[in-house]
Amino acid sequence: MPDLPPLRDVIARHGLSASKALGQNFLFDAQLLDRIAAIPGDLTGKAVLEIGPGPGGLTRALLKAGARVTAIEMDKRCLPALAELDAAFPGQLHVIQGDALKLDHDALMGEPYAVVANLPYNVGTALFTRWLGGEQWPPQWTSLTLMFQLEVAQRIVAQPGTSAYGRLAVLAQWRSKANLAMKVHRSAFTPPPKVMSAIVHVTPTQAPEGVSARTLERLTEAAFGQRRKMLRQSLKGVAGALVALEALAIDPQRRAETLSVGEFTALAHAIG
Repeated sequence: MPDLPPLRDVIARHGLSASKALGQNFLFDAQLLDRIAAIPGDLTGKAVLEIGPGPGGLTRALLKAGARVTAIEMDKRCLPALAELDAAFPGQLHVIQGDALKLDHDALMGEPYAVVANLPYNVGTALFTRWLGGEQWPPQWTSLTLMFQLEVAQRIVAQPGTSAYGRLAVLAQWRSKANLAMKVHRSAFTPPPKVMSAIVHVTPTQAPEGVSARTLERLTEAAFGQRRKMLRQSLKGVAGALVALEALAIDPQRRAETLSVGEFTALAHAIG
């Protein structure tokens, strides 16, 4: 194992500071980073995609765990620090400077891969819904281990009938298993964000037959876009939705937050 300098020293030597515009918050605690890298299981020889590695704190932990890491970093300032990790772990790290939202991750990886990332807050939800979307299932990714603001993490794992339950929960749970793996106190970051954070771990499960991801996305967007309204109002713009409610004996006076994930997938199946 390479003898690496403390991450704080690396950041100081390269004159790095977290960019608020890029949603950056750096983690220095090596033990915490090792715990995060352990959540997906044994990564020895496994392909891992990391988004927003920054100066490479989590990247270090992943490389130490034996992963082959492809890291996408938008901030050019961080590239020299990542290059040092590349030199310390020959053949294990591939760094791409660019915008993760504009890249085809499956094509980039070319094999099954795990995603492990302390996601920049300003793109986290957009990337998450993208990984969960699409008609192809199971996906090429084998698991998602992602850092979010605690509030977002709670929305992902929320159950029906709670204030946190909404579109993110349905999209995360209809053909995946999502759990809140670890809470991370704001004091662990530099600079400390204003909110607590949490790690969400998601693994794909079997998708219900005959359910279109696009239909479910439209359905949940309409239902939770007007979550205080009854379904008969919020879904009237979705073709076939009101007929499907009647066919499935779902009371149109209910509100979206009371429907289970199973009821949403049944609705999507009935709409076609």
